[in-house]
Amino acid sequence: MRSTPDFAIGGAFGLAGTFVASAELRETLWTIDGVALVVTPALLTMKYQRLGNDCVAAGFLTFLAGESLLLAGNAASLEASVPSYVGGISLWAAALVMISAPSTFALWMRLTAIVAAILFIVSAGMILWGAPLLPTSSPLPAAGYPFLVLTFIGWIWTLLKPER
Repeated sequence: MRSTPDFAIGGAFGLAGTFVASAELRETLWTIDGVALVVTPALLTMKYQRLGNDCVAAGFLTFLAGESLLLAGNAASLEASVPSYVGGISLWAAALVMISAPSTFALWMRLTAIVAAILFIVSAGMILWGAPLLPTSSPLPAAGYPFLVLTFIGWIWTLLKPER
C-alpha cells in the first residue's frame, strides 16, 4: 500500500529532527515528516472506512488533524510552536487510542500505541499546567516518540502482510 513508505519517512525524519542541534535542519526534517504523516493517515482513513472499520478510520483522520497542527508549528521556533504542539500531541493521543480500541492491529502494536498516547497526554497536561517543556524536551515528551515509531513499524508490517 502507498502509505507504508510515508510511515517510514515520517517516523525516520521525525525522530531524526528531535535529535539534531540545528534549528533549520530540525524544521526541515519535521516538515518532511509532517507531510508524510498527513498523507499516510488520509489514505488509511479511506482504506479502513471502505472496510467498514469506522473507529480505526476516524482514528487515522484524527491523527491527520493532529499532525496538521504539528506541521503548522514547524517554521516557528521551538518555544513558539508549543501551542500547536500541545494540540497536535493531544490529537495524536486520541487517535492512537481510537486506532487501538478495536483488535484490527496486533496486541503489541496496540500496547505501544497506548504507551505513546499516555506519554503524550501527560506531556500535554504538564505543558498546560505550566511546565516549560518543548517538543524536544527529555524525558517528556521525547519518551513518547520511540513508542510512536514502534507503532508505525507495526502498522507498516501489517499493511505489507499479504491478505489472507
